[in-house]
Parts: sequence; structure tokens; C-alpha cells
Amino acid sequence: MIFPSHRVRIMVATSPVDFRKGHDGLAALVKNELRKAPFTGTVFVFRAKRADRLKLLYWDGTGLVMAYKRLEEHSFTWPAVRDGLMTLTHAQFEALFAGLDWRRVRAVVARAPEAVE
Repeated sequence: MIFPSHRVRIMVATSPVDFRKGHDGLAALVKNELRKAPFTGTVFVFRAKRADRLKLLYWDGTGLVMAYKRLEEHSFTWPAVRDGLMTLTHAQFEALFAGLDWRRVRAVVARAPEAVE
């Protein structure tokens, strides 16, 4: 998937949303219900009621980008349905987007070297 940077935050709305909403409707939902700023460069991920579809909303600096994905035979692994947001790492997001169980993805932590030889 084309992704802007590994420094971009990924926030997942845990409750299903009305999938008839477009760019402006999802941006209003982010601002009014989730209490976040939709034009900061954060990627917001939304799911449909059946969890077989998801939408991404992202401000790239020049406009809102919305991506849509539907799984044909399965559903996305999703956190428990409740109001709010949760953050995913890039590796977890890539697993979610591929239809895999993102909860099994763990980041490898690497320490920065203290000195250069």
C-alpha cells in the first residue's frame, strides 16, 4: 500500500461508522465525535458494521485522501466495539489492511548505537 511515512500516526475508530459518509462526513466525525483534528496528517481508520470493509481518511497537505477496502471472503480483525480511538503501529496497520490478525504483530525494538567506530 502507498503510505506517506512511517512517522504518520494511525488511529482506529473502534465503533462502526455509516459507510455512506464521504470525505467531509468522516472529517466531521473525527472532529466532532472523536475530538481529534482531521487535518493534522494522522491516518484515521474506520470500519463498517459487518467488519468486511474499511475506510482510511488522511490529510496529505493538499487535500483529504480517502481509501476504501473490502475483503471478499473474510472480515477484518477488529478491536472490541466501544466508543473511542486506539493507535496502531505501522506493522499492525499493514497486517490489518492485509486482512491478517494485527494483534499478533509485535515490533522489534532496536537500540540506537551509542558510538560510531
